[in-house]
Amino acid sequence: MTQDIAMDFMKWLNSFGDLLYEVMSWLIFYPITLWRTVTRPLDAMRYSDLELRDSADEQFTDTLNPPLFLVLSLLLTQAIDVALGGGTNPIVAQKTGLAGFVSDDTTLLVLRLVLFSLFPLMMATRFVRAKRVKLTRQSLKGPFYAQCYACGPFALCLGIGVSLAHTRLPGAPVISALLVTGAILAYLTAETLWFAHHLPQRHWRALFNVIRAFVEGAVTAIALALLFVAH
Repeated sequence: MTQDIAMDFMKWLNSFGDLLYEVMSWLIFYPITLWRTVTRPLDAMRYSDLELRDSADEQFTDTLNPPLFLVLSLLLTQAIDVALGGGTNPIVAQKTGLAGFVSDDTTLLVLRLVLFSLFPLMMATRFVRAKRVKLTRQSLKGPFYAQCYACGPFALCLGIGVSLAHTRLPGAPVISALLVTGAILAYLTAETLWFAHHLPQRHWRALFNVIRAFVEGAVTAIALALLFVAH
């Protein structure tokens, strides 16, 4: 029995070691992934498509996988909001209605992830439909993963911009407006180029598809968020 306990303990140590390495490696690979998605968003999205063709253990070996990258971007956004003195989020502070399910930073992060994941979901869905491919879980996965790469910097800059708007730092309103506007324009530009290249279609048609998906995502996210803040 003692030997079994020792073996279980060693398995736990090995599992913990693997988890520790995985988490600490984020400190290296998150900045690398962020740099690639900011400086070469189309290449990053194309890279995502190529990686999904490899076996599971060979995928995204030199970057973070797209959904994890989006999660960490939102986590960083939330941490920056706290650092800037954002205080308790109104949804967390409110205890009535659906807001009762969002009681701490962890559940708030989950809510943010759901809201921002709507943008990759709507973009990927619009992409598959515009490509005239049957919408299935398999056909949606590749575009969704690629869209998570595009959404990461967008969510990060948008979140920082909104957080700055609630501070009293000198020049915060101007910087906030620039970040939010720049994030939206850069996101829409990258998506338009992606749609135009991969469908293929003219840029004006690609822009129409992108704006349509963006509005669908934004309206759905706002409607869902209002359910948590409505009294």
